[in-house]
Formats: sequence, C-alpha cells, structure tokens
Amino acid sequence: MIPASHIHPMLVHFPIALIVIGFGMALAALFIKKEICLPKAGYYLLIIGTLAAVCTWLSGSLFTEEMQGSAGEIREKHELMATITVCLLVATSILQCILEIRKLENKKLQWLAFTLYGLATISVILTGFFGGTLVYNYMMPL
Repeated sequence: MIPASHIHPMLVHFPIALIVIGFGMALAALFIKKEICLPKAGYYLLIIGTLAAVCTWLSGSLFTEEMQGSAGEIREKHELMATITVCLLVATSILQCILEIRKLENKKLQWLAFTLYGLATISVILTGFFGGTLVYNYMMPL
C-alpha cells in the first residue's frame, strides 16, 4: 500500500507537463495556421491538465504535513501559487469549453482564453519551482 504522503509527489509532474506542452501547442497554432491538430491538442491537454492539477492540489492540501521556519514560508508560497494555478486553469478550461461547444469565433474571447492559458502556464511553472525548492533545498517531501 502506498502511504498517503507519497500521493502528492507522484502526481505533481502531470499538470506541469500537460499544461506546458498544451500551451506550447496553442502557441504553435498561432504560427502554423494550416495545422488543425495543434489547437485541438492544446485544448485537450488543457482539460486533462486541469483535472490533473485539481487532483494534485487536493492531494497536497489533504496529505502533506505543515512545515516550520523558512521551509514553512516557501510552502505557503507554493500553496498560494498552486491555488492561483488551479483557479486560472479552471477559468481557462470553462472558457475554452464554452468556445469549443458553442463553436464561437469571438476573437476577443479566444485571446482572453489564450492569455489565461499563458498565465496558468507561468503559474504552474512557479508552483513547481517552489515545490522543487522545498524538496531539494529543505529535503522535505511534499
């Protein structure tokens, strides 16, 4: 049986990879207009990455221990960034789903969704940075 404290470290890599690669596909779609697979791939990776981020965020909230001192300060930054990331991803996913399901061609909404996706990508990278700082600088598992 896997200890509950190991669940979060096992999950953290999925949202990072899915969101960064998905945004890369959405970004590439801006420059390679003829390739119809890129925007779809970016969309599906966003949805799967959002689900992975929510599961990862919940596992961190439920199964990790409190920390003291400077490690506690880094953990607070990590938790804040994780919460911001999940909120951005959920908002982006909802907006993208609306655009996709209703087949809306509203350029302003598409750019808003793309901008939110970019902010979520930056946020997930920063969240990973703070999590990595905890693990590597303080030798504490998440």
